[in-house]
Amino acid sequence: MKLASFLSALICLASPVMAGQGVTDTTISFAQVAALDGPAAALGTGMQLGVRAAFEEANRAGGVAGRMLTLESFDDGYEPERSVEHVSAILAGDAHLGLIGPVGTPTTQAAQPLTTEHAFPVIGPFTGAGFLRSAELTNVFNVRASYDAETERWIQYLADIKGLKKIAILYQDDGFGRAGLSGVTKALEKRGMKLVAEGVYARNTTAVKAALLDIRRSEAEAVVMVGAYKPVAEFIRLSRKLDFNPVFMNISFVGTDALIAELGGDGAGVIISQVVPYPMDATVPLVAEYQAALTALDPAATPGFVSLEGYIAGRLAIEALRNSGPHLTRNSFLMALRSLSKVDLGGVVLEYGAGDNQGMDDVFMTVISPEGQIQPFSG
Repeated sequence: MKLASFLSALICLASPVMAGQGVTDTTISFAQVAALDGPAAALGTGMQLGVRAAFEEANRAGGVAGRMLTLESFDDGYEPERSVEHVSAILAGDAHLGLIGPVGTPTTQAAQPLTTEHAFPVIGPFTGAGFLRSAELTNVFNVRASYDAETERWIQYLADIKGLKKIAILYQDDGFGRAGLSGVTKALEKRGMKLVAEGVYARNTTAVKAALLDIRRSEAEAVVMVGAYKPVAEFIRLSRKLDFNPVFMNISFVGTDALIAELGGDGAGVIISQVVPYPMDATVPLVAEYQAALTALDPAATPGFVSLEGYIAGRLAIEALRNSGPHLTRNSFLMALRSLSKVDLGGVVLEYGAGDNQGMDDVFMTVISPEGQIQPFSG
């Protein structure tokens, strides 16, 4: 019996499915830690959908060096403590090559020291927070533009183009919201301006009424918003009921499709900045490929900004995998990521370099039409 157990253990150790670092002879496994339930769930599931679309597209073509790509998602509920717990378990389990498509500033900020300490690759975090763009973070590879770039674009439109003087902010009371607040403050200070009011709400709640009343008293001409879709939608709905109708400007993290669904008829005219191209524009080769990959994965899925960002993150990971050499390890994958310079995905170009771990700098403006459709906005 002891001999049988010993032989069984040897077989398990030799088996490819027991290989560490998420790599076997036939598979490559990535982890995602994101909100899959609660008020930010659409962001986590959207990123998951896009990454899976990219991975399954590659798998249909034979995978990468004959290995099929898999994604295992863990729900942190958009809470930093749960994110740290999941990332700690992922690192201890050593069953994933890297982390892809994590969602949120407070969650990513809490887990980042762990991933950096273990030189664990982090690809395409769904946040524009500045700390993730530090040249010292050689394990993090961002896709999107920063929140500072988005907020500068907001104020350029509101102050420089529209000539508005009274601008207020609603923001989530955590690292995410404060990153947006910092960007807005800097953009206004460049123009000799200050916010006329600030309103805050607690993460994972829709308790925005007090913030609305404070902002309404300021008679703001525009309200810039740094939050997730449910509390932002609640703020806009209540504003409409009170006949308070300033320009509403939202950050990309809000989750465009989810916000539109929450707002219904109250969404007309709401502006949202984006950090990936318009997902319905099939004249962009990457977008056309994304649409086809999305349909192949789920014929009922609708193209959207969040899943397109997830798809781009997936494509970036695949590009690095192809450059990692035949003997794939976490270190060879990390070296391949660090060696990326210009990655042309087909009309969408990501550029990296020494001290630059952010692939894209573009900010695209969109607006919700009276019919409830998202449209490009020239501003």
